[in-house]
Amino acid sequence: MVERSQQEAGRGFWLGFAAYGIWGVFPLFWPLLEPSGATEILANRMTWSLVSVLLILLVQRRWSWIRPLLAQPRRLALSVAAAALISVNWGVYIWGVNSGHVVETSLGYFINPLVTIAFGVLALRERLRSAQWAAVGIGAAAVVVLTVAYGRPPWIALTLALTFATYGLLKKLVALGGLESFAVESAAMFPLAVSYLVYLGVQGKSTFGHTGAGYGWGHTGLLMLSGMVTAIPLLCFGAAAIRVPLTTLGLLQYLAPVFQFLLGVLVFHESMPPARWAGFALVWVALAVLTFDALRQLRRARERESLPVSAPATADDAQAKATAGGS
Repeated sequence: MVERSQQEAGRGFWLGFAAYGIWGVFPLFWPLLEPSGATEILANRMTWSLVSVLLILLVQRRWSWIRPLLAQPRRLALSVAAAALISVNWGVYIWGVNSGHVVETSLGYFINPLVTIAFGVLALRERLRSAQWAAVGIGAAAVVVLTVAYGRPPWIALTLALTFATYGLLKKLVALGGLESFAVESAAMFPLAVSYLVYLGVQGKSTFGHTGAGYGWGHTGLLMLSGMVTAIPLLCFGAAAIRVPLTTLGLLQYLAPVFQFLLGVLVFHESMPPARWAGFALVWVALAVLTFDALRQLRRARERESLPVSAPATADDAQAKATAGGS
């Protein structure tokens, strides 16, 4: 039994690694879809995501959740709002990658845990420990440094972090499984996505299904593949989440922005003057403080649980677990 549990944990680790690894190398995929613009790529991603997730649900025969959701208008409305937010997140991310801002998109996902904590304070009235306040303060200082370094606020990173943190908050309120929420969000945006693709076709501006300079049927196939490319890491993540502790997922979540950052610097050769390095260094220090504090709190919680008479779990313990688990 113990050996089987260890095997499952090992499998979960590699599934989590695959999920965040695929998300981390997305910057290599989106440029393949040019000369399609970011909005057309996004519309195709939404459209084919729904096709992909419906095929998966059909194979797994997972339909029982639909009727209860339709009977709860509030949860359904929150799901639609989440769909709008993740669509903005996707759109800005695709545009940022294809416009030569891969490093800045990685920054958005680096600072996302800090923004999530700030949302916990503002929206959920959560109390922060001193280490968490220090991490948020260092993160805010990093944004100031990077604003000076870029000569403007790092709006791509901030938009990605804010939309994804808000999206995570809404998903917490909806409380649907990963595959189910993906299906609802894809269905919510499907009419808009298809309408936009039809509009492009009528205007003669669509690259889907047409051959021309720089694109052909292979390009159309890649646009269709964008849905499955979106679904695969989500499925890997869902399988990992039930096999490994939140602390492991919390650490694995940094793989995606690390890979994106490395691709931006080493593959796309984006400029990194000293001021930008300083800003990123502050972000990494903030994340190190945050991770160390979360791991320390979890260790204390486990020590309490191992006592003969366990003390009641505190709010700090619950908050540490949430922090370590990421968004």
